[in-house]
Amino acid sequence: MASPQSRVRPIRPTAPADRTAGRRPARSWARRGGRLATGLLAGVTASLALALLPGSAAAAPGDPVTQAATPEEATRLVSDATHDLEVVTEELNDAQETLTQQRAAAEAAGRTVAETQAQLAALDEQVRRIARSAFTGENLSRFNALMTSGSADEFLAQVTTLDAIAGHTDEVLGQVTAAAAAADQARADAETAAATAEQTLADTTARQQDLTARIADYQHQFDALSVVQQQEVVVEHSGPVLEPPAQVSAPSDAAQVVVDTALAQLGDPYVWGAGGPDAFDCSGLTQYAYAAAGIALPHSSRAQAGMGTPVDRAALQPGDLVFFYSPVSHVGIYIGNGQMVHASTFGQPVIVSTVDMRGYVGARRLLG
Repeated sequence: MASPQSRVRPIRPTAPADRTAGRRPARSWARRGGRLATGLLAGVTASLALALLPGSAAAAPGDPVTQAATPEEATRLVSDATHDLEVVTEELNDAQETLTQQRAAAEAAGRTVAETQAQLAALDEQVRRIARSAFTGENLSRFNALMTSGSADEFLAQVTTLDAIAGHTDEVLGQVTAAAAAADQARADAETAAATAEQTLADTTARQQDLTARIADYQHQFDALSVVQQQEVVVEHSGPVLEPPAQVSAPSDAAQVVVDTALAQLGDPYVWGAGGPDAFDCSGLTQYAYAAAGIALPHSSRAQAGMGTPVDRAALQPGDLVFFYSPVSHVGIYIGNGQMVHASTFGQPVIVSTVDMRGYVGARRLLG
């Protein structure tokens, strides 16, 4: 599945006194209480309609989906599935990033093959010229040098010239051999990279098909839960829904753009593998927000967790990336006062929540 292209939504200029003037009005999520179940189901349906998905991390492709015998068991199963599906979604994002790198490596190797073949052609012409001069030139043998030299010094000079020509010939032949070996190795590397990329694509496609069916099954179980149980599932994996702050002051202009862009997406639906501009998964939202500040991030929470420098919880600043679970499978953007904005989970739109929700493992700073 190709990751959706990240398009940067223009940020309207804001006055110094109100740095959030260009933000789309945030919805009052605290007032949605009675409509939560409808919104959750609508989000799930939108996810299924818009996304291609990988296979479940908790079950092998083709395994039957466990059916709950009680509402409590259904709550637990849906809760576990929610996390598993997020993990696999980010694995798919990571696999897509790897696939892109593999294809780039194959293209680079192909260019190397073309360059070495051109070098071979040029060196081959040099060898041919030297060979022709050896057969058709004059004074190119020690015998001719001896017979035509007028003195010992002249003879030595001609012999030295002959040795230099022979040495140059050996050097050119060595270059030809090295270039031929380099071309063969480059071609082998290109073929290996291409084969690996094709296998990665085939594997992720199979996992997409399996997880699509699993999401449909768990959607039915989720729909069967009570509103309270649905809330329990969502809050466990996305944190409590908090009112967005009236204003966020970031430590730099770039960080301010990141925060403002992320907050402008409040209410946009969570869609597996989406990177904007109107739907997101967790790493798609962070990628989109950072792109608005001119910084390219991979569409993978795990890859993003290896960028920038680590930041202690007590030293967090607005614009920092905050990560969850081990291995990392979720990411949000810190906005100050212990809060973050994130594309939380299926059935829940982009929200503001607490950074201290379950699974917090650390943060990274990419902006000063």
